[in-house]
Amino acid sequence: FPFASLFQAFPNQQTVDYPSFKLVLVGDGGTGKTTFVKRHLTGEFEKKYEPTIGVEVHPLDFVTNRWNIRFYCWDTAGQEKFAGLGDSYYIHGQCAIIMFDVTDRSTYKKVPDWHRDLCRVCENIPIVLCGNKVDLENRQVEAEQVTFHWKKNLQYCEISAKNNYNFEKPFLYLARKLTGDPNLHFVDPPAPPEVHN
Repeated sequence: FPFASLFQAFPNQQTVDYPSFKLVLVGDGGTGKTTFVKRHLTGEFEKKYEPTIGVEVHPLDFVTNRWNIRFYCWDTAGQEKFAGLGDSYYIHGQCAIIMFDVTDRSTYKKVPDWHRDLCRVCENIPIVLCGNKVDLENRQVEAEQVTFHWKKNLQYCEISAKNNYNFEKPFLYLARKLTGDPNLHFVDPPAPPEVHN
């Protein structure tokens, strides 16, 4: 299995001896990207929204039935003033998640722009389109209205960063695509050994 050598991209990151991939997370501001990432890192739901300035790189580890997998998840602000993310954000990207908010139609209308920017730099990488906040009642974009992924051969997932609904689905799809193993699945990490005094 070819290990991804992205050490140039992560000068300060601890390198790991299992497959690791650069995952680019894009979408308009306020769609829940940072909350989604932090949900995995800490298991806690981030209630307050703080626009991410610049880039934060979060290493997300998953235990699978084959080996561990790490996604170096690049998270940035989606606001218009940062819309010119620059190629350095996308470069060496090996997979991506495009996120929109199902309660805000304008964020879905921007999906083609994010997709175009992404594919201009990263050709033929696996991409998951995520409709977030499906736990909320004031939904504006119904599942059957989401059609962009059909034309572009993307995977679509409805998620809720708040209540963890379908949280792992985008990562599992990307892991299977990147490893070429359709039978790959996530397993819970083993419990730490009991300490006997």
